[in-house]
Amino acid sequence: MSSASPTRYPPGARERAVRMVLEVTPSYDSQWAAIGAVAQKLGVSSAETVRRWVRQAEVDAGQRPGTTSEESAEVKRLRRENAELRRANEILKAASAFFAAELDRPSNR
Repeated sequence: MSSASPTRYPPGARERAVRMVLEVTPSYDSQWAAIGAVAQKLGVSSAETVRRWVRQAEVDAGQRPGTTSEESAEVKRLRRENAELRRANEILKAASAFFAAELDRPSNR
């Protein structure tokens, strides 16, 4: 896996590629051959990218076990929310310690 950011494809490219693979697979000796042909036709840099799209579509459709796109998005959202809440807690702890120290200081009134 490379550390470079992933190539972005136009909206709908993933759905179109998956649909094309499903349509043309009977014309090829294997699904991998169909995937390679579709990747080349659509200008997707790697057939592996199209294969992952097809596998994810199968998971999303309930045809293959795994984490659906919807579940992945929910986990990502919850992780973001969790990190935000942790930051807020740290700020509140610091503020609490600051004000507790202020209350413990002797007053010069």
